[in-house]
Amino acid sequence: MTDPAAPARTLKDIARLAGVSPGTVSRALAGKSVVNAETRQRIEALAAQHNFQINQMARRLRAQRTGVIGVAIPLGHERRQRLSDPFFMTLLGHLADELAARDHDVMLSRIIPDDDEWLSRITRSGMVDGVLLIGQSDQLAVIEDVAETYLPLVVWGSTIAGQRHCAVGVDNRRGGQLAGEHLIAAGRRRIAFMGEIRTLELAQRHAGLCDSLRSAGLPPPHQLDVALAPELMPDQIADALGRLRERGEGIDGIVAASDMIALATMAELMARGVSVPGDVAVTGFDDLPLAERAIPRLTTIRQDLEAGARAMVEALFARLDGRAAPGLEMPPHLIVRDSA
Repeated sequence: MTDPAAPARTLKDIARLAGVSPGTVSRALAGKSVVNAETRQRIEALAAQHNFQINQMARRLRAQRTGVIGVAIPLGHERRQRLSDPFFMTLLGHLADELAARDHDVMLSRIIPDDDEWLSRITRSGMVDGVLLIGQSDQLAVIEDVAETYLPLVVWGSTIAGQRHCAVGVDNRRGGQLAGEHLIAAGRRRIAFMGEIRTLELAQRHAGLCDSLRSAGLPPPHQLDVALAPELMPDQIADALGRLRERGEGIDGIVAASDMIALATMAELMARGVSVPGDVAVTGFDDLPLAERAIPRLTTIRQDLEAGARAMVEALFARLDGRAAPGLEMPPHLIVRDSA
């Protein structure tokens, strides 16, 4: 006869003590609502008394799930950009919170693409249940190819007509247009775009600025290449502003491709004795926490990263359940502060 005082080591032991089936014990300890509250409390008390925990690895193997979501950041456009970039860290934090709430872990990868198989290697690894990509970089063709056969893939980035992959992000073109319209309304007429346009998101921000200038009958903006890598940014901004000055092409407004470029640009302008916004008005893009704390505080285009992370994870888990959840294009919002 089994000793009732002996420690319970298996689901069957707990089930015997509780007078229920092992399946009921499993569902109760997983917090399933199908088990009534009184039974679940009795099972939880027995599990605590016997220091019993579900073998999560075994459970995941039975369910053919790893409990891990891959989060990858492809950097084909800028190999020197860092994971510590404030944009990445802000979005990563929101994604990690959403995944933790669903009892999933994160496997993080910074990808420097060296061939067209990098994403396929992640999806075929057997180490993750699904993949979240932060940014499309210059890897749109690779992402589209994998999305044709791999359902649980969701990307932070732009939406374009006819794309196969599920993308969540802001309407970048409209964001660039809002920044341009704001500077034009403030009387700015000689406007520059500060940032490279080799990625889809930044190219669309530049296109939106061009739209606003064209509608106002103004010439296209000066497009000044500035990388997103922090160690390159200050020198490239200084060089770009120096070239404009040498050519006698004065500017009175700058639309920066990101908040970090905008903040570095303001620092360089002020170091040259150029007042912001008196001489040159500056706008950013993202509305990172740093934008509010900058001096002067940064006017920027806000993309709601918390809502975006939630939408990405919701779409991913719908796809894990076999449903082809659509992407989401969120509206951008102009946040007016001191810099413009």
